[in-house]
Amino acid sequence: MSKREQIAFNTVGLIGKYNDPSVNKTLQGLCSFLNKRDCRVLVDCATADSMSQQHFTSASIDEIGEQCDLAITVGGDGTLLNAARDLIKYDVPILGINLGRLGFLVDISPNEMTTRVAEILDGKYEIEERIMLTTTIQHPDGNTSSSDAFNDIVLHKWETARMVELETYINGKLLNNMRSDGLIVSSPTGSTAYALSGGGPILEPDVNAMVLVPICPHSMSYRPIVIHGDSEIELSVGGFEHAKAMISCDGQKNIEVSRDDKIFIKKKNTNVRLVHPCKHNHYEILRAKLHWSENL
Repeated sequence: MSKREQIAFNTVGLIGKYNDPSVNKTLQGLCSFLNKRDCRVLVDCATADSMSQQHFTSASIDEIGEQCDLAITVGGDGTLLNAARDLIKYDVPILGINLGRLGFLVDISPNEMTTRVAEILDGKYEIEERIMLTTTIQHPDGNTSSSDAFNDIVLHKWETARMVELETYINGKLLNNMRSDGLIVSSPTGSTAYALSGGGPILEPDVNAMVLVPICPHSMSYRPIVIHGDSEIELSVGGFEHAKAMISCDGQKNIEVSRDDKIFIKKKNTNVRLVHPCKHNHYEILRAKLHWSENL
């Protein structure tokens, strides 16, 4: 947990699930509650467009980043993932209200929303710092593409039934050549997402590490591997002449890659800061979401 001093949350930004009117009732209730607490409220423009009541100020995501002491997302983990990528450069702490399904990151339910938010505004909260990943793709023509990911960066085959051949280096040293459907590079946060489905381990969220999980490898000897979080990963796509591949960041941002591209993945210098109610318990969340111990 962060050792920073407690923050006074005077200006709060609200970000709802994109293009989903079902979150409006919760957002409107949250706006009303924050106004009664004398908080200045800024609502993300895309969210504001879908809300019928206009007793708030709409703002761009950059204005929320520049002006807000706290950002609250209303939706599921996907809403928070998107906000985390957008707000990482502003170092704004993020709190998640869960209107989704699984919800590893958004840990406050609507029925306890006002109670928990009131406690947080009163200074009763914890801040957890987690790493963000970033990728840079060097194209043969000298141009580059880049994106960030809070959960994972996935290189996967695209528009083909054939496998791709991946060459993986860690800090300049060859790890392996692998034929597979792709490779998941996950942060500790993303270890309970796609990487878990691919057979990867669950990492403690504050561990400085990354996990590499092959997707349907041609050889059963290729297993997930955990590496130091300060490592730099280099990937290249080889094999079939007409093979196509894609880089997906958090399953939300996609970049096409070709055989001659060089893909670099590493940890960003800035962490994501998540706000939790006091006595937040990661193991309790794992038990609830993964249905552990239910038959004991």
